[in-house]
Amino acid sequence: MPRSTIRYSTEQRITAAEFSGVLRRSTLADRRPTEERVLSRMLAGADVLATAWCDSLLVGVSRAISDFAYCAYLSDLAVDVDFQREGIGRELIRQTQEAAGLDVNLILLAAPAAQSYYPHIGMQPHNSCWILPRAPTPRR
Repeated sequence: MPRSTIRYSTEQRITAAEFSGVLRRSTLADRRPTEERVLSRMLAGADVLATAWCDSLLVGVSRAISDFAYCAYLSDLAVDVDFQREGIGRELIRQTQEAAGLDVNLILLAAPAAQSYYPHIGMQPHNSCWILPRAPTPRR
């Protein structure tokens, strides 16, 4: 059966449930919170949100935080595993960079399984990244 055309948007908002779904279907949920209250805050704090849709199903998302002058941190890039290798991630990154500004540095931390993907699409590695881990969140 032929696949529907993928539709992209930088204007369409998504729900925490939709975000959770694509994180789970992309395997990024292995390294991200999945509680809807946390995901809602993550979405509210995003400066740039690019989405990919197959009909009404969210199949890809790029979420970035930016100052729109110097840098944008691409904090999430998730594509449903059933839709990977179709150029969706590349297009989401392109739309994110365009929305943040083409003169802005796009920065991300790669998931271990995705480290070979980013050089493939033209991103350059950087050997100096430092993280101050977040405090553990008490379980309720």
